[in-house]
Amino acid sequence: MSEPQEILETIYRRATTDITRFFIDDNEMSQQVEYIARNLKNRAGVRLLMSCLLAKIHKPELDVRKPYTEIGSNDAFSGRTYDEQYITPFISKYNLPCNNTTAFLTPALRNRNNTLTKDFNLVGRPPQLYRAILNLLDDVYNNRVLPFDLLTETVRWLIILRNERQQRLESLIQTLNTTRDDTLLLSCEDIVNLIEKHLSLKGTSRLPVLIVAAAYKVAEKYLKERILSLHSHNAADIQTGALGDVEITLMDNDEVVTCYEIKNKSVTNNDIDRALQKLSLANKKIDNYIFITTEKINPQVQEYASYLYLNTGGIEFVILDCISFIRHFLHLFYRLRNNFLEVYQELILAEPESSVSQPLKEAFLAMRQAVEVSMEDS
Repeated sequence: MSEPQEILETIYRRATTDITRFFIDDNEMSQQVEYIARNLKNRAGVRLLMSCLLAKIHKPELDVRKPYTEIGSNDAFSGRTYDEQYITPFISKYNLPCNNTTAFLTPALRNRNNTLTKDFNLVGRPPQLYRAILNLLDDVYNNRVLPFDLLTETVRWLIILRNERQQRLESLIQTLNTTRDDTLLLSCEDIVNLIEKHLSLKGTSRLPVLIVAAAYKVAEKYLKERILSLHSHNAADIQTGALGDVEITLMDNDEVVTCYEIKNKSVTNNDIDRALQKLSLANKKIDNYIFITTEKINPQVQEYASYLYLNTGGIEFVILDCISFIRHFLHLFYRLRNNFLEVYQELILAEPESSVSQPLKEAFLAMRQAVEVSMEDS
């Protein structure tokens, strides 16, 4: 049997040959696959289904309902291994709308050693999603559908969803570009208000990182400093070796001189102490360690940070409010304000859905258009 990577590539080519073609004759099964692939409340479900089907195609002797080696039988397998080693790079390569992290660490699936029979209760939400997955796994087990066909149908629906989302974004961008043709540039305060309103939505924890990154990208030739590549939203500093969320270097070397750590909560003394520990373990001497927070700044914590300059031999710790940071930047580099907005928008749209969701991307474009239209009408 082909290796898992080859199987997935074959399935992708098959699915894209004719995106309108159904690969399952059973209408109810196809509807279940579409429901799983399109379910926005839980994106782990489709990865569970894909991992189990891939394992079954790769090794036909396996029981598709047994994605846990702890089960102990010869026909059990590690669904997490298939998910992490093969599904993750596959969905990343083709920008398929799935979570970037394994399904097997979600509450419904971790620490299990059970066969996923039709009547098994995974205690996941929404429950109908997991029932649909278990039904399909049972269909494969009882030879009512071929796993190759079922996985192809799943990938087909993910491609359709990906294309639909991309088309919506392109349509919004086109409308925005058309609206902007003869419109006065937004003022600094317009941009700040737009960003602040967008930050008030759910799931915006990645946005302050992009705000800082966009500011440095736009002004790097003036600052003579640049940012290092951003790490993924879910990657811990201990895994990447990064000192923080955004690292700044001088133009002519890679030594970090300023580090930004983004907090979507109030910064505490413990946060500062952990930063000190990171610097100590990494044996790094930098100029500035800056916390950017979207919450109120505690004066006592700010005072604690200010004392560290002498204690660390010249590392300045400071806590800045996110909105105040971007407001000051835009007024300082006033003629770059529109460049900033364009770069920030590009960064938002380039982020994977696991860090900036599709609805959040669409909301930003719609909000920006509304601001620019209101300027044109006024």
